[in-house]
Amino acid sequence: MSDARILDRGYRRFEGDRSGVVGAVRSVAWHTVRSILGLGRSARHKIFPVIVLVVAFVPAIAFLAISVLLGEFGDEIRPDYWEFFGFSFVATIVFVALVAPEAIVRDRRDGMFALYLSTPLSRPTYVLAKVIAVLGTMALIVLGPPLLWVFGYTFQSQGPGGVVDWVSVVGRIVVAGLVICIVYTAVSLGVSSMTDRRAFASIAVVFVMVGATIVANLLVAEAGLADQWRVLDPISVALEIAPRPFGERGDDMRRLDTWLVVAGCFGWTGFGAGLLLGRYRKLAAV
Repeated sequence: MSDARILDRGYRRFEGDRSGVVGAVRSVAWHTVRSILGLGRSARHKIFPVIVLVVAFVPAIAFLAISVLLGEFGDEIRPDYWEFFGFSFVATIVFVALVAPEAIVRDRRDGMFALYLSTPLSRPTYVLAKVIAVLGTMALIVLGPPLLWVFGYTFQSQGPGGVVDWVSVVGRIVVAGLVICIVYTAVSLGVSSMTDRRAFASIAVVFVMVGATIVANLLVAEAGLADQWRVLDPISVALEIAPRPFGERGDDMRRLDTWLVVAGCFGWTGFGAGLLLGRYRKLAAV
């Protein structure tokens, strides 16, 4: 016979600090970031995040290396501050389509969504935690390269002149980068919420974003409609935010007023947020 004995029975009260809803949101957001980046998971889950980060930072590192080697002679090929958002465009789209959907589809596939709702989290706070996680992770890809470039040039005494100018440049970069992250996060999570399969979610995100881009370009270039129809392009309208704070304009949307570009960003953010909130409002917890 076994020597095992039951020494006590029943439940004991939790005696630790209760962090409530804020703590639950923080915990879910942090664990979602780890899941997105593949931390604590097998090597195959780290492949896409690592590739995305490498591709995003290579241009900034390359230009810094040129600056170190050539000094002032490298100013002829020195890009503008806002151009680094375009350099990391491929990495950003790969993240939006292939990595970000993992934040929500995995919970529903594994049945974790119902478990989360048994905690202090509600449906809105659960969605908030996921948005924070994806937005924060995407910021590494979108904001990391231009900020690295600014800091690197500053250390070489080639950055913005004076504290006021430096803060102004960094502030404009942060604002532009956050707008891009917000638009792409909303669209990616909104479209991904329609399925619990990562592959289907990635295909749907690509279909919506690339498909809308193609349609917008066809309407303007082939159908002869006004340039204002380019706001239907979620990829370009978000990237067009980058040069505007610096008094510049991109080639494709040069004729569009800034207010229309901002309205386009609001529109696509509202589209994604509406899909996401509407889906989780109706989603069964069992």
